[in-house]
Amino acid sequence: MANVTYDRREQLQQIQSGLLEGEQVIAVYDAIGAGTGFIGLTNRRVIIQDKSFVGKKYAITSIPYGKITSVSVVSNKSWGGSFFSTGAIAIHVGTHTYEVEFRGAEKSHHVHNVILHHIS
Repeated sequence: MANVTYDRREQLQQIQSGLLEGEQVIAVYDAIGAGTGFIGLTNRRVIIQDKSFVGKKYAITSIPYGKITSVSVVSNKSWGGSFFSTGAIAIHVGTHTYEVEFRGAEKSHHVHNVILHHIS
């Protein structure tokens, strides 16, 4: 637990309340922009809170690393700048793409690297 990186304690606690046996939290980051509340990374899956449902409903979506086909850095800048100059990533699962934007490029870099480590 001492090595867990997180932005908000209540988001970390929400992730911890749904852990499977032997599952460990790596990081929980607050997301910005419409639709996404936060992203959690464990040693077994990615957990995304999706607030885009009608009627103020939201979903907690679990994505096993084995189902992720790729992870992308999303940027509106040319490749002339830093690879991680942005604070957004896209997680590709089959035909669906989850886009998550963060406050700070270091968070997108960390999420990208954790996912890439688990899918490669």
